Amino acid sequence: MELPVEVVDDLRKRLRRAGGQVQAVERMLAEGRECRDIVTQLSAATKALEQVGFRLIASGLTYCIEHPDEAEASGYPLDEVQRMFTRLT
Repeated sequence: MELPVEVVDDLRKRLRRAGGQVQAVERMLAEGRECRDIVTQLSAATKALEQVGFRLIASGLTYCIEHPDEAEASGYPLDEVQRMFTRLT
């Protein structure tokens, strides 16, 4: 399945942001920060990763609908992409 360049760029940006949030959690733990602050930051990182997954699947679903034969030939029939979506939820 081919992803548009702008989608890949967006996903990479979101992943870098999530990576920064995970690093912040590590720093907060090392610094002995309050549990509620750490959980807030961890929640933000989790949400950021979820958004990457949803954006990826949305792009995949769009591709499958617009190019059903190519998607199936490359191992991504619509039902497989739908199963991938349910794994995220």
